[in-house]
Amino acid sequence: MYDIAIYIYMLGVAIISLFDSKVKKMWRGEREAFDTLRRKVDPKARYVWFHAASLGEFEQGRPLMERLHAEHPELKILLTFFSPSGYEVRKDYAVADIVCYLPLDTRRNALRFLRLVKPEMAFFIKYEFWYNYLHILKHRGIPVYSVASIFRPGQVFFRWYARTYARVLRCFTHFYVQNEVSRELLATIGITNVSVTGDTRFDRVLQIKAQARSLPIVEAFAKGHSVFVAGSSWPPDGDRFLPYFNSHKEWKLLIAPHEIGESHLRQIEQRLEKKTVRYTQTTPEEAAEAECLIIDCFGLLSSAYRYGRVAYVGGGFGVGIHNVLEAAVWGIPVIFGPNNKHFQEAQGLMAAGGGFEINTEDDFTTLMGSFSSDAKRLADAGHSAADYVASCTGATEKILADIDL
Repeated sequence: MYDIAIYIYMLGVAIISLFDSKVKKMWRGEREAFDTLRRKVDPKARYVWFHAASLGEFEQGRPLMERLHAEHPELKILLTFFSPSGYEVRKDYAVADIVCYLPLDTRRNALRFLRLVKPEMAFFIKYEFWYNYLHILKHRGIPVYSVASIFRPGQVFFRWYARTYARVLRCFTHFYVQNEVSRELLATIGITNVSVTGDTRFDRVLQIKAQARSLPIVEAFAKGHSVFVAGSSWPPDGDRFLPYFNSHKEWKLLIAPHEIGESHLRQIEQRLEKKTVRYTQTTPEEAAEAECLIIDCFGLLSSAYRYGRVAYVGGGFGVGIHNVLEAAVWGIPVIFGPNNKHFQEAQGLMAAGGGFEINTEDDFTTLMGSFSSDAKRLADAGHSAADYVASCTGATEKILADIDL
């Protein structure tokens, strides 16, 4: 049944690729993966394979890859992606010796792939459970690790009708899971080769903080003012926070929207009754006089959070919040919308007193009012955010210490 489902999926992707440019990139990339491997694989080299579905999973695997690269230069790294949103952004990632798409999980593709690469071990990040690849890896005696994985009761593995498919989990040499709930759930189906090591993203955000760039335009904009940073925001997020800043001049507003298309940027500008400039179209001198700065390019948000006193992370009124840790690591309180229940880091941040959920514009106004009027509450929330991140680091060290390299 699994193989039939994969072939049906392949047919669907082939058809959709005729009309969707993103799917077309994925379809073409998967078909070109074998040519890439034939050209680039060194048959004499020793490869460690990392697979990440998309960009978020890549960031979770990145601390492991970089430690491995630094401490074991004799090993080469193969990095594969499933989604264009990961591959297109990180196809030139310097730490990996080869970067390509992962061909779809048919038995034929899995056999061809593993014959070409012959990895010494494999790391599947978070949610990746490819049936054919995993079974062939196990059959060949190649160690395979699930890293930063997290399990919930509603997942298919714990349903009575999917116990046969759940056997794919027995192909893993070891699971390095994020929390105790995951370990307990796996134990209910007889999986005990599990360690609770936490989430490698905490290690990653500390790396990001250490490597943060100075942004002269943002620095000039922020100097001497209280700055609110809204990162990865969508229009429903703006509905909650934009009105506040039209009537509260004591705050400057920095927005890094998730989408930077012209129509969205104009929509933001039209809703603001503030002097607004765009990052790519201004100077430090002009930014210093502005009341709102819009980051209209990618790659700056994680560094921009350092200039804020309070952060908002978008996505919580849509499919789910974006990365709250990139803001929290700077020791500032983090606000987000209600779709955060499946995000352990957001739940942990709230429990620690550094994260705050809002549902309405009134919720936002009340919360910001308390931060504005109570300097101690603002400072305490920021300290709580930073302490929470620091308390959860170390997953990378625990995993690599446990693996025989």
